[in-house]
Amino acid sequence: MPEQRPPLPPFTRETAILKVRAAEDGWNSRNPERVALAYSVDSDWRNRAEFIKGRDAIAAFLARKWNRELDYRLIKELWAFTGNRIAVRFAYEYHDDSGNWFRAYGNENWEFDENGLMRTRFACINDLPIGESERKFFWDRAASRPADHPGLSELGL
Repeated sequence: MPEQRPPLPPFTRETAILKVRAAEDGWNSRNPERVALAYSVDSDWRNRAEFIKGRDAIAAFLARKWNRELDYRLIKELWAFTGNRIAVRFAYEYHDDSGNWFRAYGNENWEFDENGLMRTRFACINDLPIGESERKFFWDRAASRPADHPGLSELGL
């Protein structure tokens, strides 16, 4: 039986929101192997100027990313959806090993296969240096964003 990652396409507004939140929760785990399981074995990514192909490469990319981006916290928000595609906007905060804080803003376009695995991901991301006092994402770093923590729109982002 093929592996599945519900909710499956075609998406409704409700299932697209569930898919986005599941992706946010996965990325906030900062567990590269767990996150990579949401993607098809032959998934294609463009992340900034880097092109990544397949689960193993995705897991390796994420391990490198989270070794550099410390205390990473992410919020994703549904932008649009149709059929087997979802567009999101997101922001995440992190600091480097020198204690410099950043907020990264971006957009992603996702395409899913019939089993709900992401087969294509295009990400455009910009980093903005921020002071520690400008941070907006506060929750236990070992957990998903709490349901009562504001999203991007509520934070004015």
